[in-house]
Amino acid sequence: MTVVDTPPPRLPVRHRAVAAERAWGGVSPMLTRLAAEQATGVLVRERGTLYLDEGRVVHAESPLSPGLDVLLTAGGTLGSETWRDALSRADDQRGAADLLLAGGHLARGALQLCHLGAVYDAAYFALAPSSTPGRFRYGIAHRIGSVLPVPVSALERETVRRRGLLHRIWPDTRADSSPLVRTYATAAPRLTARQHALLELVDGTRTAPQLARELGRQAFHTLVDVRRLVAAGLIAPLRAPEPEAVVPAPALADRLAHTTDPHITLLKRLRDALEAL
Repeated sequence: MTVVDTPPPRLPVRHRAVAAERAWGGVSPMLTRLAAEQATGVLVRERGTLYLDEGRVVHAESPLSPGLDVLLTAGGTLGSETWRDALSRADDQRGAADLLLAGGHLARGALQLCHLGAVYDAAYFALAPSSTPGRFRYGIAHRIGSVLPVPVSALERETVRRRGLLHRIWPDTRADSSPLVRTYATAAPRLTARQHALLELVDGTRTAPQLARELGRQAFHTLVDVRRLVAAGLIAPLRAPEPEAVVPAPALADRLAHTTDPHITLLKRLRDALEAL
């Protein structure tokens, strides 16, 4: 009898990236569910919107973050008219990104890098804790089109990492949204060129997102510089004015006792006369 020595089948091995993807709990349960079902549409949250294509984030916007147009045009990489023209001609077949690339206005790598920065920047604000539920509309696409899709898990992990970084620099979040004022520390550290340019615009009226938009920089990077300047004692969030103390009105008996009104004085004399009878 011939004995055949057959090796046992190999155990299934799950790829590390797939395992990490499935193990990630997510920042937004709704976004995690949309990614799992490979949904296409737009998720509207309190501080921003996320555009999905087959479960991946292809674009993000937030009123607290400069958009891709600002990042491209502020530094002269792209003209404002060229951007508006591409956006106006975009349709379901060709997005603004494809039109810009086809016209030779941008290199693909430069567009992808800038767009990726804008997506992560806006997503940081869009995925912030919210007091209102998000709303998802299926089938909605942004006019820019798909540039470089980002997995939801990667976007959320980067958002969590950014939150931790800001907390380690300076834990007080008031500097993120309040108008900023200069404090002129006596022992100021050496500033970088970026920090110096930011400090020059601090005037007691602008917030960090407004400074980012004016400088044409990503808002998160501006928050990093702002918190470092706060930690160094060079700027501070503007304090809200103290409410005026409310002085309670004197009691009626006290007002009558000290009044100089002749009519009330006469009534008091009549009252005293009646009580003496």
